Amino acid sequence: MYRLLLFLLIPRVALAAPDPRKATVDKIIAAALAENSAHQRLAELTDGIGARLSGSPQLEKAVLWGVKSFEADHQQNVRAEKVMVPHWVRGAESGSIVAPVQVNLHLLALGGSSGTPKGGITAEVIAVRDFETLDALGAKVKGKIVLFDHAMPPFGEKGTQYGETVIYRGTGPARAAKLGAVAALVRSVTARSLRTPHTGATRFDARPIPVAAIATEDSALIGRLLEKGPVRVKLELGAHTLPDAPSANVVAEIVGREKPDEIVLIGGHLDSWDVGQGAHDDGAGVVMVMETLRVLRALDLEPRRTIRAVLFTNEENGLKGAFGYGAAHQAELSKHFAAIEADTGAFAPLGFYADANPDGLARLRAMTALLTSLGATEIEPSEHSGADLTPLLATGATLLGLKMDASTYFDYHHSEADTLDKVDPLLLQKDVATMAAMTWLLAEEEQALPAVARKIPTK
Repeated sequence: MYRLLLFLLIPRVALAAPDPRKATVDKIIAAALAENSAHQRLAELTDGIGARLSGSPQLEKAVLWGVKSFEADHQQNVRAEKVMVPHWVRGAESGSIVAPVQVNLHLLALGGSSGTPKGGITAEVIAVRDFETLDALGAKVKGKIVLFDHAMPPFGEKGTQYGETVIYRGTGPARAAKLGAVAALVRSVTARSLRTPHTGATRFDARPIPVAAIATEDSALIGRLLEKGPVRVKLELGAHTLPDAPSANVVAEIVGREKPDEIVLIGGHLDSWDVGQGAHDDGAGVVMVMETLRVLRALDLEPRRTIRAVLFTNEENGLKGAFGYGAAHQAELSKHFAAIEADTGAFAPLGFYADANPDGLARLRAMTALLTSLGATEIEPSEHSGADLTPLLATGATLLGLKMDASTYFDYHHSEADTLDKVDPLLLQKDVATMAAMTWLLAEEEQALPAVARKIPTK
């Protein structure tokens, strides 16, 4: 009797009502993890088509593959939306230290580089670690090859610091050219290397010069040699730029049942660099987008809003696909409710980067609380959700980027090593489950998410 009275006197704590969305989310996750169609689809793209640089026949094969794959999945409103893209060609390339020792360099020309004259360029090297050093050299740069020897820190040291490192690849060569450099070299943007160079884009406002990324080991060697005296390097690059070529964004939809004019966009980019297979960057993201639609269609789920999948062209060296989408859909950009970009490889999912205000972040965290079984519960505030979402920055839409354990991503990024064998099929399935579940939650959200004012950066 005493225990009964004690029980009756203890204040009762109301149990939280179960989230009504959880059953559907669990069903989506189970369906995504039940089969390995994602890895099979990635093999079709990587082993079957290969590297897909803008302007190449392989990219256009990928566009046709995307259309046919969406049609085979019985998606709605499948189409290829035409876009003109840059057509840069690598050509034959080589480089070597010719003095004080002779050593072959492991290099890849950067997208946007010009070629060298017949017979190549041989010149003395000046190494800099930052733009302040470059600017201080001034006229001393004229006639030289400038090496940007800025080392990217290992993962976990103040983040990856990718953004603080990649600027030397993106704008360094142009700054060196304005000071009279005849060519430039850039230490590959990676913290770990087995003498493998990593390519990428560089931008010139005026006349381009020859520029190549070199393996981190070769950059370090040149640095050590320069401590003892002058170093001369010979470069022979066959890089050249052709007229813009036709390409397309591939689009497919699941039309919303209640608000078909409101759009949740999910995207990845079809193009890759012309080395490796573009498996992590961004074949995996493309597959996540396609499989998200496939899983939701297979479960006969009809979202409140339209889910639009976009496989963007030309993310790597121009963003013509992104801005082409913005131009083609100008009239409905304000109808975009939210968007997710997948462009961080295929690793263990952690959650999402989110460009949202505090109220929006709280709402998003309530959604990812349903993804505990996948370990994808993080919502990290970020102003960068993904390059292909740039046209949506000024719309007020909530923009998300899939967040991964990126500790090894830059080991493969833009290199010959970005191949199918580096992708773990189970992790890829978990990524699909994460993206599919979050896409459904956004498409089903009853209330509008708080808008965020942003500015679109210049191209």
